[in-house]
Amino acid sequence: MSFPSGLKNNRMKTTFYSNGKLLITGEYLVLDGAKAFALPTKTGQNLVVENSSDKEIKWKSFDCDNEIWFEDTVQFSEIINNIQPDANTVKATLINILHEAYLLNPSFINNAKGYNVSTHLTFPKNWGLGTSSTLLNNIAQWTQIDAFTLLKNSFGGSGYDIACAQYNTPIMYRLEEKKPVVEVVTFNPNFIDNIYFVYLNKKQNSKNAIKAYYNNKNEKLSESIIINNKITDALLNAKTDSEFAIAIKNHETQLSNILKMKTIKEISFSDFDGEVKSLGAWGGDFVMVISKENPKEYFESKGYNTILSYKEMIL
Repeated sequence: MSFPSGLKNNRMKTTFYSNGKLLITGEYLVLDGAKAFALPTKTGQNLVVENSSDKEIKWKSFDCDNEIWFEDTVQFSEIINNIQPDANTVKATLINILHEAYLLNPSFINNAKGYNVSTHLTFPKNWGLGTSSTLLNNIAQWTQIDAFTLLKNSFGGSGYDIACAQYNTPIMYRLEEKKPVVEVVTFNPNFIDNIYFVYLNKKQNSKNAIKAYYNNKNEKLSESIIINNKITDALLNAKTDSEFAIAIKNHETQLSNILKMKTIKEISFSDFDGEVKSLGAWGGDFVMVISKENPKEYFESKGYNTILSYKEMIL
């Protein structure tokens, strides 16, 4: 189940929707201005807002199986003053996001009596397709503020995931003087049926991965960005699956050198007849696979049972 980007009005109920995301190239380096190729997914998250009372928000978050994974009540006073009784909890994170939204547009609190809010994921929560970014973008739509500014003031990050939340096409993304630049691109190669996405059965902590990147990037950053941009262009403009596979391999090699980590293929899939590329935070979530044959049997034999085709995954 999915909703179109934007919102629907139904009397006093409003629904906002944001796409999930996959970062294909430019991971980590996008933070320093490199070009990143990213794809919005067919699944995402919606947020439903109803007017209520008592100067509070009754919040419920549902997973893709319609099970509640978070439920709590947040007082308006907690949002206004950023009161977080229990640090490092889902509620504390939510209060911080809503507080930053309040600072950007106080009217959604000051002019309201209360709300009932529910969020609904359409992908499994542990897939890493943007539980946080889709929430941020939906809250930004609801409170009528800029989602990139809300991201900067709360979680931080490059913002490519916010762009994917907002765009229904492949995008090229970069930061120019720390401001997001989004370019809609076409990606529909004749080998698109040879591209698959495989879930690695664990969700990676992107904050830890970014910390590792900053610890290991060196004085050759400008050169690394130039190389990344050339590889990204080569991947986007590949005419054959062989050219695409070469670009994938080159990208993995470059990031391996920067992060001082072995590639995922070296670690887990060295005998695979095709190329495998980490997506986003290295070591978890999804990998992208280019293979002439359907790789389902190979990956299932390794214990990975979530294998999706490009057309199943990407919007």
